[in-house]
Amino acid sequence: MNIVRPKKNLGQHFLHDQNIARKIVDSLSTDIPDVLEVGPGMGVLTRFLIEKKELNVHVVEIDKESVQYLEKNYPDLNGKIYTEDFLNFDIQRIFTDKFSIIGNFPYNISSQIFFRVLEYKDFVHEVVGMLQKEVAERIAAKPGSKTYGILSVLLQAFFNIENLFTVPSQVFVPPPKINSAVIRLIRNQVKRLPCDEKLFLKVVKTAFNQRRKMLRNSLKVLCEELPEAFSTQRPEQLSVKSFIELTSFIEKFEK
Repeated sequence: MNIVRPKKNLGQHFLHDQNIARKIVDSLSTDIPDVLEVGPGMGVLTRFLIEKKELNVHVVEIDKESVQYLEKNYPDLNGKIYTEDFLNFDIQRIFTDKFSIIGNFPYNISSQIFFRVLEYKDFVHEVVGMLQKEVAERIAAKPGSKTYGILSVLLQAFFNIENLFTVPSQVFVPPPKINSAVIRLIRNQVKRLPCDEKLFLKVVKTAFNQRRKMLRNSLKVLCEELPEAFSTQRPEQLSVKSFIELTSFIEKFEK
């Protein structure tokens, strides 16, 4: 098998520029040896990852054709390839301590991948991912931006985020209709939020699900009356710190 055919239903766009592949891999620190690559495809990143002998690289790939290619061309991965869907994969089968994630993330599940990262936030040290530029910008967006949203708040509560560089569409097969970007998330020092974390998630999602409304209207289902400092604000105006303060207030008066 010389090549793998990209599958539209899996959102596959294979990167073929070796310089960009190396640049992505070099963006990942080697502080933590355990690394999980998501959706390696034909291994354009994998090749550079396994060159770094200090890393213990495992890969998860849902596409059986890609798995066959990896097994044939990357014998160093023997026993470290998992033919599974990352969104349902039990990572603690292989890593029970801190690990990092890297990948050219399939466009159709890129946001869901980051919700999985949040599930494993106590273990994920770092994420370096290539995804559609608009999602990367949303994740790294600051309060006041039109792209600032649910993922921005939830991820920035636990990670320091950098939008590293843009990747043009012509370096992929097939070329996507949009540009991509590479971002890096590094776990911050926050172990637990000083509020109910499940309620924090609920407050953020409820607020942004009606983002054009003032918070006194969108959050009425959670709290009849908000403090004046929040009531006339819209969700994109609130920092992570402000959302924590708002959650702490609602916690006291939750229905």
